[in-house]
Amino acid sequence: MAATRLIAMHQNKGRSLQKCLKDRTDYAQNPEKTDSGELVSSYQCDPEFVEEQFASSKKEYLEITGRKIVGDIIAYQIRQSFKPGEITPEEANKIGYETAMRWTKGQHAFIVATHVDKAHIHNHIIYNSTTLSCDRKFRNFWFCGVALQRLSDLVCLENGLSVIEPVKPSQRVKRTEYPDRRSFREDIRDAIDACLEQNPKDMDELLRLLLEMGYESKRGKYVSVKGKGQKKFLRFRSLGAGYREHDLERIFAGETREKVATAEEETEPKLDMLLDIQKMIAKGKGPGYERWAKVHNIKQMAQTLLFLEEHNLRDYDELAAKAKSVSDRFAEITERQKSLEARLTEIADLKKHIINYSKTKQIYVAYRESGYSKKFYEAHREEITLHKAAKDAFSKIKGKIPTIKELNAEYAQVLAEKKKTYSEYRQARQEMKDYQTAKYNIDRFLQTEEQEKQAEKQKQNTKAR
Repeated sequence: MAATRLIAMHQNKGRSLQKCLKDRTDYAQNPEKTDSGELVSSYQCDPEFVEEQFASSKKEYLEITGRKIVGDIIAYQIRQSFKPGEITPEEANKIGYETAMRWTKGQHAFIVATHVDKAHIHNHIIYNSTTLSCDRKFRNFWFCGVALQRLSDLVCLENGLSVIEPVKPSQRVKRTEYPDRRSFREDIRDAIDACLEQNPKDMDELLRLLLEMGYESKRGKYVSVKGKGQKKFLRFRSLGAGYREHDLERIFAGETREKVATAEEETEPKLDMLLDIQKMIAKGKGPGYERWAKVHNIKQMAQTLLFLEEHNLRDYDELAAKAKSVSDRFAEITERQKSLEARLTEIADLKKHIINYSKTKQIYVAYRESGYSKKFYEAHREEITLHKAAKDAFSKIKGKIPTIKELNAEYAQVLAEKKKTYSEYRQARQEMKDYQTAKYNIDRFLQTEEQEKQAEKQKQNTKAR
């Protein structure tokens, strides 16, 4: 069974055609997703130079036809996803190649990259919008996606795979309960979270990943995106804390999501610290400020009392114990988040070393057979250095070195736990802030009350004299 989708790939504004093609094809041929490049096949093009060949055919198209290019479609992508456990990666690549050949009728160059980093094996088929003869372009006709799905189903049936059975409207299960409608901003935040899992290095790479997910982007004074069903672009700055442009830039620079979230100031805190009126007056504030500060403190004290009533806290010692408890819980969750983040970094580094070791193994063998020749070393300095670094990393591992598949599974598990812990982290952080603020306000109130009593007592003693 295979689910297919046809995606028109556009040229980004302000970027060259070849650069846009390279971004798309590099993602499809990612060695970590294609078993070190073993699951990449092609037709009438070289996978290593596919962007140059596609771009060259478009220049030749203009010279042959003299036509002006209408639109900005530079290539098409077919995503072909298979049912988990029904097919092997090699068979999936073969079926993707056959589907692409029948779909293009052999008139368009293409590459087929099979990804195995998800639970479901899937193909990324990218074919040139210009024909091999460079005198025509692919015509995206009405119901093109339906025709592609039927062709994919036919290829699957011929190879002994199941297909998605159509269901008549009368046989469909009717809903009795409808889920809450999600906002576009929630969808965009989820999409950004998914993109950040791939560790983009800058805003351009993040927008490229969003483009792969079907989002349009617009760069100006502010960065904004628009997804399917949206009528207007939505700015990143309207998505809330952790998703604004300056927050994302800090994440690109290497800061964790937790550190960025901790630095964010809450715009409407539930409780506010009571102002130290006397201290502010001593700095030169006038009587007008004194009146405002007293009213402010009364309002904040009222919110504090409401908070204590909502949480059934009527004893100061109980409040102090609760404030300490939530602070300890926040510290524990923070440490857990740090350990998970460290493990994710370790897994990513180990995967990189395994891939580098595989790529440079033959060169290092040749280097050893040359008697560790200095001339050979200088000619292959980078490969040999990467190989040695990988061996050093392996020497620190106790037991058997895990496979890429095992590391991908562990990475997904740790990442899921980190996401779950992050939601607990934000909740614990807000809870700690609320209780600590309530305790501070009560302490300040009791201190002020004690100061007033002492002042009244001193005044009475002065009168008695």
